[in-house]
Parts: sequence; C-alpha cells; structure tokens
Amino acid sequence: MDYRIVPATNGFVKQISAIWETGWQEAHANIVPPQLAKLRNRQSFTERALENVGGTAVAIDGTTVLGFCMVKQDELYQMYVSPDARGTGVAQALINEAENRVRANGYATAWLACAVGNERAGRFYEKSGWINTGRTIVELDTSSGPFHLEVWRFEKDLHLNEAG
Repeated sequence: MDYRIVPATNGFVKQISAIWETGWQEAHANIVPPQLAKLRNRQSFTERALENVGGTAVAIDGTTVLGFCMVKQDELYQMYVSPDARGTGVAQALINEAENRVRANGYATAWLACAVGNERAGRFYEKSGWINTGRTIVELDTSSGPFHLEVWRFEKDLHLNEAG
C-alpha cells in the first residue's frame, strides 16, 4: 500500500470522523457503559475531529485517508486505521508519528488511554513498546459534559527510541 503521513486539514475531517466512528463502534460500543456509547454518534466524532485537526496527522493514499493519529501535548489522544488499511503497516507508521509529535512537544514520556477490554489495541500498543501501567479514571468530553471512564493507561519512554 502506497501512503504518506501528512498534517491533517479541515478537508480531511469528514474522512477522519468516518474512520473514527467505524473503529470506535467496532472496538468500544460493546465494552463501555451504554450511556457513553449513546453519546458517541456521527456528530460527536465530526465535532471532535474538527476541534483536534491541528494535532492530527493522517496517512493518505492520494486523497484517501487510511488512518489518523491525534496528539494532545504528551498524550496519544486518538488513533484509528480504516478496515482496508489494517495489517499494512499504517498503524505502526501512525504510532511512530504520534511518538515523534509528543517528543517534539518536549515530553520524554507519552501516554494513552485504552478502553479496558480492548484487547486488540492493547496487544498492538505492547508490541509497539508501550507499557500498560494499570487502570486509571479519565474524564472524557461528551455533548452531555464530562464522562468518567476507567481505562488502561499505557506509557512509553520516548528516550528508548529517539529515532522513532
């Protein structure tokens, strides 16, 4: 698969939100509280994609978005890959990009929140050198206000792999 990683623009928001919604529904809808699942609709993904476009990188093949990563300061906030691009190396390229962005933000350690029970993502993060440091509560943004969710917290010491 031929792709490149570029900074996201508003023109990619529709594709980002579609990949995000599809991936979130596949990975999370059955493992998070029903109240949260109801709040994660097309509009919520579009609004959050637009809000975070400045911290987002996309893997694109021509003009088609294959996946994306969003970084907020020292956090890998979101990362999803389209079903067609899974198993092609896009996810590894995106996590490397996210780590480089966190490092460029001046942080030596990156972290991410993974829904408890999302075994597939957890295995990928561990394979990529991230360490599950245990469970913690995070505050998620929703249209109904903050939502507290118990997650697995993964961390990675970015000095271990300076080159990304």
